[in-house]
Amino acid sequence: MIMKKSRLTLPIFLIFLFFIILIDLPENMPIRFKIGNFNIDTKINPPKLDITILGKRIQKDFKTRLGLDLKGGSHLVFDADMKKIRAEDRSDALLSARDIIEKRINFFGVSEPTVQTLRSGDSYRIVVDLPGIENVNEAVNLIGQTAQLDFREEATVEAKIATTSPAILRLTKKTGLTGKHIKKSTVQFDRNTGKPEVGLEFNTEGAKIFEEITKRNVSKPVGIFLDEFLLSAPTVQQVISGGQAVITGNFNLNEAKKLSIAINSGALPASIKLIEQRNIGPTLGGEQVRKSVLAGLVGLLMVVIFMVGYYTKLGVIASLALLIYGLISLAIFRTIPVVLTLPGIAGFILSISMAVDSNILIFERIKEEQRKGKTLDIAIKLGFGRAIEAIKDANLTTILVAFILFNPLNWDFFPQFGLVRGFALTLVIGVVTSLFTGVVITKKLIEMFYKPVNQLTR
Repeated sequence: MIMKKSRLTLPIFLIFLFFIILIDLPENMPIRFKIGNFNIDTKINPPKLDITILGKRIQKDFKTRLGLDLKGGSHLVFDADMKKIRAEDRSDALLSARDIIEKRINFFGVSEPTVQTLRSGDSYRIVVDLPGIENVNEAVNLIGQTAQLDFREEATVEAKIATTSPAILRLTKKTGLTGKHIKKSTVQFDRNTGKPEVGLEFNTEGAKIFEEITKRNVSKPVGIFLDEFLLSAPTVQQVISGGQAVITGNFNLNEAKKLSIAINSGALPASIKLIEQRNIGPTLGGEQVRKSVLAGLVGLLMVVIFMVGYYTKLGVIASLALLIYGLISLAIFRTIPVVLTLPGIAGFILSISMAVDSNILIFERIKEEQRKGKTLDIAIKLGFGRAIEAIKDANLTTILVAFILFNPLNWDFFPQFGLVRGFALTLVIGVVTSLFTGVVITKKLIEMFYKPVNQLTR
């Protein structure tokens, strides 16, 4: 029964391994060979996903993303001025400023930017990493502005285009209503349907301007723009007075929150100032990559030599499982994707030790059961069963520490630095993957390659 079970799982295992290797293919690897008149000169790359599901197009590529310290680029730190903002609104103002900076950077065309917030006491800062960008003067000028929010209406004009006959153009015209006229935007819920909606509250001057806008635009859209980006274009249903309005639509709670934060970012006067700038050359990044890869390979080779020398056949299986562990981890890094930094690579290398620990615990338990006179089948079953609790405890402890380092809730009393978070993220992925390979992959490999040989020779 064991041999039949192994044969049944082998095709699934090979298919899984095939897709993992496909995702892990190196980028722009040249393939050149000639057989007679048949000549191939091409490059291979990881696959690209481009499918449509339920009318929604999904595009995905599987490439390794390198962080600032490995790829080179610029590191910028901005200080947000919160003096004019109420204490209870400062967190929202900081998040709003971060979102606006991210939009401006994406508009600038920077690849894989990282924008994070840092809070410490009365200090509110935004850290921006721009991989691959060294001359950042234009980006700094683009980032270092207060968000500009304004309301616009349609303006229909008649004009001649290229000396041809008159044509009707639909343009947007500023109404004079801006972010300074908004007190606050909040997420609300419709009393009848329970659907989320975005509420707007204007000051006295803004209420008057908004009433005039709605009078001349009933059944017409009014656009809300932030830094020339169209946030929303709700249609005016009726004349609105009193300084309060509601934007309704078919958006979910998350979309309503994003719209509210974006409107607040133009309403809150949180100006930012560049206080630190560091440039990192790509040569330094490349050298760090080479040294990190070399250190990882040397460490991995030493582990393989130890495992094979001490555990012989089981060591060979463990080394194969360790190779599969590395392939799975890289596939996960590319799929999420994870932007790899030097501390992130260190976290991954550290997780290799967790993978080795799992195998050592399992193998020692198996040897212990064999010393008690148990057959190999029983020893493997008991060894895996008794080692799994210790493996779980060790891995859960490491995951808890990594959770604290990653600090997903941005608690002030925990670290908030991007490099620390990169280390924590790759460590968690590595530990979870090592748990899977140590308990599942290693066991399947033993069933497929070790146990059948033993059974045939008994």
